Amino acid sequence: MSKNVIITGTSQGIGFELVKLFANSGHNVLALSRKSKPILNLNIDNVTTFPFDLGNLEAYKEVEEFIFSEWKQVDVLINNAGTLLNKPFAETTFEDFEEVYKTNVFGVAEMTRIVLPFMKKNSHVVTISSIGGVQGSMKFSGLAAYSSSKGAVITLTELLAEEYKETGPSFNVLALGAVQTEMLEKAFPDYKASTTALEMAQYIYKFSLNGNKYYNGKLLQVSNSTP
Repeated sequence: MSKNVIITGTSQGIGFELVKLFANSGHNVLALSRKSKPILNLNIDNVTTFPFDLGNLEAYKEVEEFIFSEWKQVDVLINNAGTLLNKPFAETTFEDFEEVYKTNVFGVAEMTRIVLPFMKKNSHVVTISSIGGVQGSMKFSGLAAYSSSKGAVITLTELLAEEYKETGPSFNVLALGAVQTEMLEKAFPDYKASTTALEMAQYIYKFSLNGNKYYNGKLLQVSNSTP
């Protein structure tokens, strides 16, 4: 049975691969990213895309209107969009932190808030975090803004699962280890990950469709290496 799926951060890497996986399996996808061209170029009938900036409050109205007029309900929301800053803490400004948190935390919260009224008890919100955001994990210099923002969405997920435990949907967070993407290159320029974007997308695809049968309010660490 086809589901209605919203994915953020779809212009490259894991998000881009997720759109193809869901669409090719017959699901309806709303793919949201600042750059919509990569998805438009796929030219897939059951995929809708338009330019979307998580930091622009007006943009959320377009998402809300689309769901209301085209779908009525959302089965899966994957908060995948993220921005990374690799900079010594002493040089990291208030504006730098604000920019990272606007996408990685505030954007996740607002997107979830907008989509929630259209979700059912068996719907699933999956937020993509990072091993670097997990308490007690190995930490790396230069990633203070990024890793702390990824820690924030782990706690946010636990809180939302508690708040909506009676009515649903389910909320889970995946803390990813190293995946060969442009973001990894930015954080660790010389590091080569053993996991490809497609391989990780395949895991997330299956988890987002079935993981809520077994988990709610849980952090799952999806990593075979450090970083």
